Amino acid sequence: MTLLSSTPDLLAFISLSLLPSWRWLAVAERLRAGDPAADVFVRLAEEHWPGEPDEVDAIRARSSAALARARTASLTPITWSDPAYPVALAAIADPPPVIWVRGQTEALNRSAVAIVGSRAASPYAMTVASTLASDLASRGVAVVSGLARGVDSAAHRGAVDADGVTVAVLGSGLDVIYPPEHRTLVEDIERRGAVVSEQIPGTPPLRWCFPLRNRIISGLSRAVVVIEAGRKSGSLITARSALEQGREVLAVPGNILSGRNRGAHALLRDGAKIVESADDILGELGIGSGRPGVPGSSGSTERDHRIARRDPVLDCLVPGEPSDLDEIAERSGLTPPRLLPRLMELELQGVIARVGGGRFVRVDRNVLG
Repeated sequence: MTLLSSTPDLLAFISLSLLPSWRWLAVAERLRAGDPAADVFVRLAEEHWPGEPDEVDAIRARSSAALARARTASLTPITWSDPAYPVALAAIADPPPVIWVRGQTEALNRSAVAIVGSRAASPYAMTVASTLASDLASRGVAVVSGLARGVDSAAHRGAVDADGVTVAVLGSGLDVIYPPEHRTLVEDIERRGAVVSEQIPGTPPLRWCFPLRNRIISGLSRAVVVIEAGRKSGSLITARSALEQGREVLAVPGNILSGRNRGAHALLRDGAKIVESADDILGELGIGSGRPGVPGSSGSTERDHRIARRDPVLDCLVPGEPSDLDEIAERSGLTPPRLLPRLMELELQGVIARVGGGRFVRVDRNVLG
């Protein structure tokens, strides 16, 4: 297991993740203000359990036990302050203080699209999910989903079969695979992609964990595609999270007689874009259909001219002064879904660097000549 933070700092972040979920907005607010994780934990824990030091000690003990269990299972923890933390996820209102990862951590910072839908999926929905995922993965876009039965697993398998990258977000600890029949799928995913959870190792698949993980599925993605969702589908929670996070929401139309598609069709009535092929998704996100394996590529001519002498994103950054996604979006006038792929391109070109807390810094003001 690779530790990307010092152990005391890491334990503080794990302790923060064990606070009640309604405290997470306050956690994010204090971390963004620059407060050390250990100080944030002490302050919020004492507010939540005033005069009960045993509760605080119990949380710290659980954090140490979780880290020991992670070492045994070869799980990688990534804290909010680490440069490896997914920048798209760091930008949401309530990002997990720490995420646990199996597989390739770099998969979490790729341009990504979530595909979600019914667990009791029809053959039509399974085929659509697999086809869309395969087409997206073959063009270098990561496919994010929740490893559930039905549409989720079909999306993961479609990406794997295309030899692409897919990210599975669990509602349990990473050493408690759910559903259990997807253990082999998890092994296939982590060869090129990643399996992620905000729950500490050993956490069983509790009902309340799954709605929470949906905000992570959308938070890692530039867009969410809903396939065959009923009116009470958990996929609609993911869609709502996506809208709150400024992500695009798209839906696949389906049979009007079965009742399986009422949730997805409601999204379409409310303005979600119709998806009939991967090109619809890529077009909505402004991603070209260039050669496979190059996200956002639409030919060498466009790519060669992408960095101009006056770049609106680079102009928002001052060398040596980190800025977070919201600050750059406000200065540039670009929405986060449009801004994220541009930041990733600039990072790959060495013009900017990613630092802790989902922030970016310009590293050379003269690089554009």
